[in-house]
Amino acid sequence: MPRAKTRVASRARRKKIISQTAGYFGKRKNCIRVATDAMYHAGTYAYRDRKQNKRNFRCLWIMRINAAARLNGTTYGKLICGLKAKGIELDRKSLANLALHEPDAFAKLVSEVAA
Repeated sequence: MPRAKTRVASRARRKKIISQTAGYFGKRKNCIRVATDAMYHAGTYAYRDRKQNKRNFRCLWIMRINAAARLNGTTYGKLICGLKAKGIELDRKSLANLALHEPDAFAKLVSEVAA
């Protein structure tokens, strides 16, 4: 009878897949065929959503800046245009943070741009 030499490697490969799918529901966590498929899909979604995460945060920041700008009597577009004209280099993340946590400082910034 021939000697099987791939047992250790194949077991390690399967254990790796099962450990990566721990916490999934049903057969997705313990049946190797279904778990492999679930793992590949999860990797695809993770790759895609790392890109979408950046888009979603930028949208959130723009909405927050627009809401705060409208409270101060201007719009998002006019505010960004004024900031570029004045040479104030603040990114949208820091502007949204100012608008959310420091409304007085944001109001001063808007009045600086409007003037």
